Amino acid sequence: MTEVPSLAGRLLVATPALADPNFDRAVVLLLDHDDEGSLGVVLNRPTPVDVGDILEPWAPLAGEPGVVFQGGPVSLDAALGLAVIPGDEGPLGWRRVHGAIGLVDLEAPPELLGPALGSLRIFAGYAGWGPGQLEDELGEGAWFVVESEPGDVSSPRPEKLWRAVLRRQRSELAMIATYPDDPSLN
Repeated sequence: MTEVPSLAGRLLVATPALADPNFDRAVVLLLDHDDEGSLGVVLNRPTPVDVGDILEPWAPLAGEPGVVFQGGPVSLDAALGLAVIPGDEGPLGWRRVHGAIGLVDLEAPPELLGPALGSLRIFAGYAGWGPGQLEDELGEGAWFVVESEPGDVSSPRPEKLWRAVLRRQRSELAMIATYPDDPSLN
């Protein structure tokens, strides 16, 4: 089997043609990607559930809007924490994924990580793909793959993230940001 070049740390941006309602206009940050599969979280699906309702000790550290995000359709009863930590070294309980973005060990005491966190976002569930599945979807044109920026994880306006990520591209992808929600009304 050939080795898959890792896309960890990159964004998957759903194309308007992607028919799966779980990923309609989704922006997914890939946390892991190799020949055994891929794992990521949807960055732009806030829920109405406050972080304090499920992870009370972490609530003061959560960035705005301070709610849990639906990270994807898999394991909705599991929580993942992502945080941006500036600098070269992160504290114990934080594992770098890409650049300043990393996973937070939610079993660690929040006061251990709190002073170092630039921003924290909590996700219920994740998006996962088996071996070769994501590559098949990429080949079918379901996703655009673009570079992530640390601010994507903590966007204060997550409902605008799909358009914002596309708009900042220096290619024809920027035009797709203007694609209407319902093309039949155009």
